[in-house]
Amino acid sequence: MKRYLLFVFLLLLTSVVQAQKKKVNNLNSSDNQETSDSSRKSLRTKKKEKEKPPITDYKIISVSNDTTFVDTTLTIQKDYQFDYLRQDTFELLPVNNVGQSYTSLAKQVEYPHALPLFGARARHFNYMEVEDINYYHVPTPLTELYFKTTFEQGQQLDAFFTVNTSPNLNLSIAYKGVRSLGKYQHALTSSGNFRSTASYSTPNKRYSLKAHFVAQDLMNEENGGLSEDGLAQYLNTGEFIGQEDEFNDRGAIEVNFEDAENTLLGKRFYLDHQIQLSNMSDSVAATFKIGHRMDLTDKSYEFIQTSPNTIFGESYVTSGVRDKVAFESFSNQLYGDLSLRGIGNLLVKTEIVNYNYGYNTLLTKINASGDAIMIPNRIKGDAVIAGGTYQSDFGKFNLFADVETIVSGDFDGYMYRAGMRFDITPNDVVELVGAKEEVAPNYNFLLYQSDYVNYNWFNSFENTATDEIVFKLKSAKTLDISASYRKISNYTYFGSDEDGFVKPFQSADPIEVMMVKASKNIVVGKFGLDNTLLYQNVEQDEEIYKVPDFVTRNTLYYQDHWFKKALFLQTGVTFKYFTSFQADAYDPVLAEFYVQNQQEIGGFPQFDIFFNAKVRQTRIFFKFENIGEAFSQNNEFSTPGYPTRDAVLRFGIVWNFFL
Repeated sequence: MKRYLLFVFLLLLTSVVQAQKKKVNNLNSSDNQETSDSSRKSLRTKKKEKEKPPITDYKIISVSNDTTFVDTTLTIQKDYQFDYLRQDTFELLPVNNVGQSYTSLAKQVEYPHALPLFGARARHFNYMEVEDINYYHVPTPLTELYFKTTFEQGQQLDAFFTVNTSPNLNLSIAYKGVRSLGKYQHALTSSGNFRSTASYSTPNKRYSLKAHFVAQDLMNEENGGLSEDGLAQYLNTGEFIGQEDEFNDRGAIEVNFEDAENTLLGKRFYLDHQIQLSNMSDSVAATFKIGHRMDLTDKSYEFIQTSPNTIFGESYVTSGVRDKVAFESFSNQLYGDLSLRGIGNLLVKTEIVNYNYGYNTLLTKINASGDAIMIPNRIKGDAVIAGGTYQSDFGKFNLFADVETIVSGDFDGYMYRAGMRFDITPNDVVELVGAKEEVAPNYNFLLYQSDYVNYNWFNSFENTATDEIVFKLKSAKTLDISASYRKISNYTYFGSDEDGFVKPFQSADPIEVMMVKASKNIVVGKFGLDNTLLYQNVEQDEEIYKVPDFVTRNTLYYQDHWFKKALFLQTGVTFKYFTSFQADAYDPVLAEFYVQNQQEIGGFPQFDIFFNAKVRQTRIFFKFENIGEAFSQNNEFSTPGYPTRDAVLRFGIVWNFFL
């Protein structure tokens, strides 16, 4: 499959290049009749420079129609985003290998939703949802190649190509692949994210369409973290004191098992098309559109292990643990979009969703009291969701609102969000948002089946309710700051029961979370200091919502143009620190994090030294990660039982081609 996609990509690229060559040759033939060789070269160069489209013409369009353009600059933010997720991971701490998972230093907020989500959330950091897919409009074909080294054997690549075959039709294709052996035993990661998009509009703009297809496979070998002897070997304690040189080879450290892996697979076809029935003009004060959105999603998660391990308790099988759960969702949404001059834009929508989550087997389980408990194999049904959005501009004020509620089906739930934005100046913006959500817990909290006896349950939980207020200030002159208050009722989580086995739980007591995040980039001459600080305060009766009180990242850097501005150089050091806390532990059977009370992580500084450069549209990145570990024994953890990354030198590039 991967070879086939690569062949298609190269075929498209070759065709475009040949077309461009043919066009240039035709121009050359014409010039031969009118000018000499030297004047022809001069004219061709001037014409090429004159016709070169500005970078702002290479547009990136989100699913909600927010538009930006391709950015080939090299900034300190580009350094933060040059990683596996291709986004700033300030609030995340990676587990030791590339492509594994992340410890959340601030709990991640999912996209708004009225129905439960599929489980295995620890595998979803790199899973691309509908909101993560962009569409494009480019005057000439555009290619972007991303490459970065991994740990031991492997590589990380993200290749993207888009072209407008006509002013009204854009096509794009991309593939992101990662393979990394890792430094510890049985920690291989292998993932692929294929995506293709199409966007089209008729010449008169009456009809428009956006569609994408995404296929994703995210596989991780699982070793269960370090064993008891492995922990002593890593920490250089007990009978292994003085043997740190031997265990600097991380492959020599013992792990809990070497025969398991889990895989998240997903495919999605998405279509959003609309037709405009009336157009705003001098005589008509309204524009009205009707549209249809379709989302066909197919997901599965599988955990396999050659031999059952007593870490997870008793098993129904003596060999060949194989847990697989599948999820199908098919939704169709009809909407009407009305824009009124001087009033704003109102969209009303109705959606029908068919969902099917579950297994191919029924299970009868005997509990501690000797009673038989039936574990069903499916949660399936239909839901009808109604809602709408509103947006309007009044001078420097922008008002917006979004609401959804389930009006029919086995689940109850709703979501609404409303707020305002005030543009003080083009570079100073204030935003205030209020939101409320009530939604059923994720499917794997409600129903789960496994070959491991303790991983079978069927629960009826209350909806989790969240109230939130968010304030944001973005100011070029002062600082960027965001403050939020969140109250969570019926918080649902994974934790350990009295026997130490992972189970789903729901808290009856509310949890209140306050978070303040501030950032400022100070540049004086050729030097800069970029600072980001996060403070969190959690009020709770049970210690189940665990995050560090403080997280900080500070980068001191130098940047300048060298070699008559042919090269832009950026180099510096990044310091990151978070206060110690009892981070959630990782469960490989569920691919979920669960609450634990035995081990703290954090309270240690990390230093990265980087050297970045830009030559034309090529950005080059060198980084010595966690350099402090190179001078002392690393005894820190990224999550309980899983060590943090050792010092390593990594290299990569991002290269744009404008044909």
